[in-house]
Amino acid sequence: MGEGQRVAVVGAGRMGGAMVGTLRRAGVEVVVFNRTRPKAEAVAEATGAVVAASAREAVEGAQVVLSSLTDDAAVGAAYTGRDGIVAGLQPGTVVCESSTIDPGTVHRLRPLVEARRASLLDTPVSGSVSTVEAGQLTIMAGGDPEVLERARPALDPLAKQIFHVGGLGSGAVMKLAVNSILHGLNLALAEGLVLAERAGVAREAAYEVFAASAIAAPFVHYKREAFEHPGRPPVAFSLDLVEKDLELALALAAQSGAAMEQAATNHRVVQAAVAAGLGDHDLSELATYLRSSGPDPA
Repeated sequence: MGEGQRVAVVGAGRMGGAMVGTLRRAGVEVVVFNRTRPKAEAVAEATGAVVAASAREAVEGAQVVLSSLTDDAAVGAAYTGRDGIVAGLQPGTVVCESSTIDPGTVHRLRPLVEARRASLLDTPVSGSVSTVEAGQLTIMAGGDPEVLERARPALDPLAKQIFHVGGLGSGAVMKLAVNSILHGLNLALAEGLVLAERAGVAREAAYEVFAASAIAAPFVHYKREAFEHPGRPPVAFSLDLVEKDLELALALAAQSGAAMEQAATNHRVVQAAVAAGLGDHDLSELATYLRSSGPDPA
C-alpha cells in the first residue's frame, strides 16, 4: 500500500487475527479492534499492530477496513452505534465485509456505508488459518469492480486468488455455496471413516486411502490430523459455526427456490452433534459424534 496508508481489521478471532499477522508481515500498517480487548492485544503484541479502543477509532484514517466477525448479529453491532464502523468512516474508505453472513445483511449495510461517502464490498474468504498465514486464501468479492481494485493492496497479501463474482451480495452467496459443499464433504468424510473403522479397517489405514484417492481434496489433506487424532490440533472451525452456515445456506435456498437435500440432512446431523455438547469442537469431530451415536457393533 502507499506511504502512510493503513488497514483497519475489525474482529481478532482465529481468521481476523491471522489476517493481521499476514498483513503485518507484508509491511502493511494495521489497526485492530476486537469487542473483547485482550484478544486484540494478544494479536497486536504478536504482530506489531496497533490496538484501537473502538471500531470507530480503528477505521478513522484507514483506507481499507476488513471485517471478520462471527455472524450477522456481530456484524450489525460492529457497524452501528456511536462507536461503530460507520461512525468512523471517511470519504473514499473501502469496507471489505469478510464474515460469512446472509447476503441480505450486506444489502442492509450498503446505505449506511454509502451515506458516509465510503464504499462496501462483500469479500468472504475460503481457507483455514494456515491458508491465511500463507497468503493463500480464495476471496469471493461482490460489488463495484473499480472499488475492488482500490481494496487490492489490502487483499492481495492475503489471497492466492481474488474472484469478482458479481454485484454486492454475490460474494456472500458464493461463500454459502462453497461452505455447503465443504460441510457436505466433511460429513461424508466422517461417515466413510467411521464406516471403515466399524467394519474393521484401522483409522490411519482408511485415511491413507482417502488421501490418495479421487476424493483427496485439499480439505481431506489439511484435516488429516484432526480426523486421525480428534482434539489434538487446535479447533479450526467449530461445529456451532457449521450449524450457522447451514442455516444461512438453507434460508438462501428457500428464498431462491433451490433444492438442498444434502445440506438439510447435514444440518440435522450437525444440530444433533451440537445438542450432544460438541458445539465448540472442530467440525472434524462429526466423526466423534457418529462414533458415539451409531449402533454398537455386533
